Amino acid sequence: MPFTERSLVDYLRTRAAKGPRVVVGIGHDAAVVRATGGGDLALKSDQTIEGVHFRRDEAPLALFGRKALARVLSDLGAIGARPVAALCSAALPADLDERGARELFDGLLALADEHEVSLVGGDLARSPSGIALDVAAVGFLEGRRPLLRSGAKAGDALVVTGPLGGSRAGHHLRFEPRWREGVALAASGLVHAAIDLSDGLARDLHHVAVESGVGAQVELAALPRRRLPDGSLATIEQALHDGEDYELLLAAPPEAVLRLAALPELARVSLVRIGSIVAGSLAGSVAGSLIVQVDEQGRLSPLPPGGFEHRFGG
Repeated sequence: MPFTERSLVDYLRTRAAKGPRVVVGIGHDAAVVRATGGGDLALKSDQTIEGVHFRRDEAPLALFGRKALARVLSDLGAIGARPVAALCSAALPADLDERGARELFDGLLALADEHEVSLVGGDLARSPSGIALDVAAVGFLEGRRPLLRSGAKAGDALVVTGPLGGSRAGHHLRFEPRWREGVALAASGLVHAAIDLSDGLARDLHHVAVESGVGAQVELAALPRRRLPDGSLATIEQALHDGEDYELLLAAPPEAVLRLAALPELARVSLVRIGSIVAGSLAGSVAGSLIVQVDEQGRLSPLPPGGFEHRFGG
């Protein structure tokens, strides 16, 4: 019987024990646990698999290793954690020689050096088919409250940190993880909710709406769209549903947006307001009925989740 990533995550949330030191469990961009003596640690792991997250013929091997670490750093940034150390477990196929394996890890290590993250261990195994990298990382909250998918409030502005759409044209291998921006946003105390845009704006917005018990309106004309290698702009459909943008989506009071944009740590990005949080709850309703898109003529229509979701069993 086919099943989805979402259904399995929902099942695990009901079954996984949440001990007294677990601050944030399953369902957000990263988990948070409290260390003995105080201080919160953020934990995250992510898989990067050949044929799913990259094609071996599309770029040098180093960029695949880079992406494997960058995906995890992006998730830690989405909750406001400063990454410190990482583990990498790699399953390598017979058609990858040692030179290729070293190139793969060199890409990961170059990004680790750039962000002052230490690779401290992991595991190596033989893969029957294709490269598979599983990176886990730990970050420090340093007294900041974690940014979560829950917490968005009616009247909040919806804001993104950069352009969207067409990521598979190269951006998905070269993006800069927004953890520094995430740390600054968490420290500001002005952001009510946040999420890393990896599965597509529409799908990730649905995650925020469900966790926060709210609805949302997205202004299609306001969406910042990525410039593609051929010089064209990503389409609105791509900006909504392509995924792997690795920007941050924020919900914050409208009056706070200018203050957030003025933070020195956000100098490399351009905050763009793309809509608003509205009152309402998706609980018990038809999925997407309280998430709407507004076109250039002001017409409203439901915005389905779309985007990317792993499907299994079929």
